[in-house]
Amino acid sequence: MYHELAKRGLSIERQKPLPVFWDGIKLDIGFRADLIVEEKVILEIKSIQQITDVHTKQVLTYFKI
Repeated sequence: MYHELAKRGLSIERQKPLPVFWDGIKLDIGFRADLIVEEKVILEIKSIQQITDVHTKQVLTYFKI
């Protein structure tokens, strides 16, 4: 995925650690985004047979962060 997006000239960051702020405390590595495209889109890459509620909640948490 990285290669194909980079081939098209898009700015991409892989496995970028992102901080989480909670109750006035900064946690330096709250999670790692699989791919961030053009500093606007987070791609979370999964290799699963079926999407479950846990996956949906994970993505919603990323949006909040």
